[in-house]
Formats: sequence, structure tokens, C-alpha cells
Amino acid sequence: MTNNTLTLALLQLQVGADVALNVRRAAEGIERLKAENPTLQLAILPESFNAPYGVKHFAKYAESIPDGATCQALSRLAQKLAIYIIGGSIVEREAERLYNTCTVWAPNGSLIGRHRKIHLFTMHIVAAHGGGVQFDEGAALTAGSELTVVKIGQHKVGIGICHDKRFEELARIYRNMGCSMLVYPSAFCICQGPMHWELLQRARATDNQLFVVTCSPARDNMSGYVAYGHSMIVDPWARVQREAGEGCEFIVERIDFDIVEQVRRQIPIYQQRRTDVYAKAKPKADP
Repeated sequence: MTNNTLTLALLQLQVGADVALNVRRAAEGIERLKAENPTLQLAILPESFNAPYGVKHFAKYAESIPDGATCQALSRLAQKLAIYIIGGSIVEREAERLYNTCTVWAPNGSLIGRHRKIHLFTMHIVAAHGGGVQFDEGAALTAGSELTVVKIGQHKVGIGICHDKRFEELARIYRNMGCSMLVYPSAFCICQGPMHWELLQRARATDNQLFVVTCSPARDNMSGYVAYGHSMIVDPWARVQREAGEGCEFIVERIDFDIVEQVRRQIPIYQQRRTDVYAKAKPKADP
């Protein structure tokens, strides 16, 4: 990694009910990618990469952070390979509460970031001919209340998890904090994927003139919750730089952070924001 470039990997992994197997697949995948790409500096895993995703599963597969088995495996791997790892997310247990938590590990194996999902996923989509899809993380999980910015090399990276990317306020705050990339491990529901997956990432990228990176589990149409797949890197021009398909797939890509400054210089919206005008608006309560 030079001062303004970063080579990263997205691991769109199959996830089953065997935690040890899921973690081993992740570790073996990262080790293989590092062997094939010696310049690799950052590996990114999916949301809920170590266990099935679903309200009925959360308590069963919850672990403590940082001394649980999954975290210890990621710490050892980061130190062994001397790379950064954004560890997707796992269900964290702290006392009586459960959180959907992303951990970030430095090349020396230390924990440098812990992001508890701020916006818990809730949906109730009604089908045109009856029925529909419902989901509510809040039935089992507690929402986080802290922002998470980590330094990956010389660059500030803002962390969110899946549903967090629907909220432009969070992305704007990360931009204001100096971030040049946002990373969202995401098990995005297949029912929303075709409509909103790419749209949301490109919107966050163009609004804030930075890179947006997502990592999904591979699609499993036989699971209770079906993730969309299509892990993606969007550049600050809001162009899709790389995109995975639906199944198990690994992507290795070089990020050039010079593009961030190029876009911000050529279209200087940050300096043009009229916060004096915006401040006059009196917000109304939602209906």
C-alpha cells in the first residue's frame, strides 16, 4: 500500500450452521488471497459471516468480543498475515444484550474498531397479491449508539452494517470526520436487492464523494433469510468499480484515493453547502 492506494479483498462467502467451518472458510480464503496477492492489505468479510442470519438464530450463535472464538481467530489471522481485517459482523453478547457487531483488526492483531449496528433492520413489505415479507432485528438485538472510524494505513474509513447505509446522515457525518471510504458488511435482503442495493451505494458515494464498499454473504436460496449477494465497490464518481455475482466469490481490487480528491476538487459541493440556509428550516415531526 502506497500513501494513496489500497489493495483490498471482498470475500462473498457461503454461510452455514457450523460456526467453526464458517470461520475456517473465511480464514483459508484470506490466507489464499494473501498468498496470491502479496500486496493485499485489507480483507473484508460479510455481515453475519460466522453463523446463519435470523432472529431465531441470534442468541444461539452470540459470542463475546474480543475474547470469543471468532474474534480470536481473526486477531491471530491479522497478525499472522500482517493485514487489516474488517470482520464482517457477528452477534455480540454483552451481559443480557445482543448486538450486531463489526470488528476491525490491525496487522498486529489488535482490535482497532467495534461497530455495533446503529439502525436495526425492520421491514414489512406487502406483496401485490397478498402475503409479503417481515423482519425485525429489534425483536432480539439492541441498537448501537456510537460512530466508528478506523485508520486503514493513512486513510480514515467509516464503518456501518447493512441497514446503516440507508441513512444519509450517518454517511455525511463520516464524510465530515474526514473519511475517504465507507465500508458496510451487508446481508441485504433479496426482496430489496434489485431495487436498492446498487442505488444506495451509488447515492452515498456521490453525496459524499468517497468510496463505498459492501460485502455480502453468498446467496443461498434454501436458507430462511436469503441475502442478495453482489458485493460491490463504488468509486467517488458513483461508478461501480467492481461487482460480484450471486454465489461464493472473492474480489481483489486496488483503490486509488487520489480519485477522492480529484472529484472533490472538480465538483466542490462540500464548500458549496449552504448550512446557513439549511439551519433556518424548522423540522417537522414525521407523520
